[in-house]
Amino acid sequence: MANRHRSKHNRSKRNITKLFEERRGNLDSRVKRDYIRNGIATIPCNISDYNDVISTYSVDGFETLAPEFEDYVKSSAEVATPEHPLVLNIIGDSLSEKEKKTIADVIMEDFAYDLGIVEKEEKRHMRIFLGMFFGLLISGVLLYLTHVLAEVPRELFFILFWFMGDTLCDYIFLTGHDLRRDRLLAGRLASIRVMFSDSFKDPAYTKNDVDRLYSEIEKEVEETIREEKSAETDDSIV
Repeated sequence: MANRHRSKHNRSKRNITKLFEERRGNLDSRVKRDYIRNGIATIPCNISDYNDVISTYSVDGFETLAPEFEDYVKSSAEVATPEHPLVLNIIGDSLSEKEKKTIADVIMEDFAYDLGIVEKEEKRHMRIFLGMFFGLLISGVLLYLTHVLAEVPRELFFILFWFMGDTLCDYIFLTGHDLRRDRLLAGRLASIRVMFSDSFKDPAYTKNDVDRLYSEIEKEVEETIREEKSAETDDSIV
């Protein structure tokens, strides 16, 4: 009798474990409910004072974002699907106009800096990718030559070919994917719009609001491309 009871208990325990594994989430419903309004992802952020946003360690003229605030904005942006531009709604009634301007400027500057870091890392990995690609071709040719010339040991070239191919595949399917995801998130955050309100109100964006936001982002992106090309031209002249 005791064995039968134990067997029934174990079976129900296994069944409930399987149910937990098979349960499905509903991410889209939460995202649409909390963030997306007429094609724009709004991140509401309730603050009590200026130092909830700006780090207390920074000084006037050299402000940086408070780490907890920055993490909140980034994690919220990750939830919203990438085809939606971002608007950050900072909610609080204790900010002066000067503090609002400082916060908006620092947010744009810090996220633009983060984008620059991601771009730098992306370029570094691109150089590695090209090195691995040409290394794979060269090692493949050498491996073929060792097959033709039987007296040449081919184990070393086989190991080199395998290493280059493994690293290249890792970049294409793993590292490259992560870099593209980080690049997209950094680009969205660098293009974020900041608004301030005394209390929370569910945003109701009109078509004109959406069109204006998209136009502003397009102009900004085109301007950054022109600035980058201009800087590259100046460097080549020097």
